[in-house]
Amino acid sequence: MMATVSLVLLFGALLAFLLKTGTAKAGTTFVAVMFGFLLATTGAAQPINHAITGTTTAVAKWHP
Repeated sequence: MMATVSLVLLFGALLAFLLKTGTAKAGTTFVAVMFGFLLATTGAAQPINHAITGTTTAVAKWHP
């Protein structure tokens, strides 16, 4: 759960930075967010979640 919250904050900060610098426009951002919400309802959501959980677990064990 903590890794999920941290990832949400990380991606939120990255998104805010991209919007502030003008790298990502509002339309592009909306499409990316909607794609994420729609992807979460597919069968791909569970494998993606497992991959992220495995990666964060490996990084946490590697970096104390």
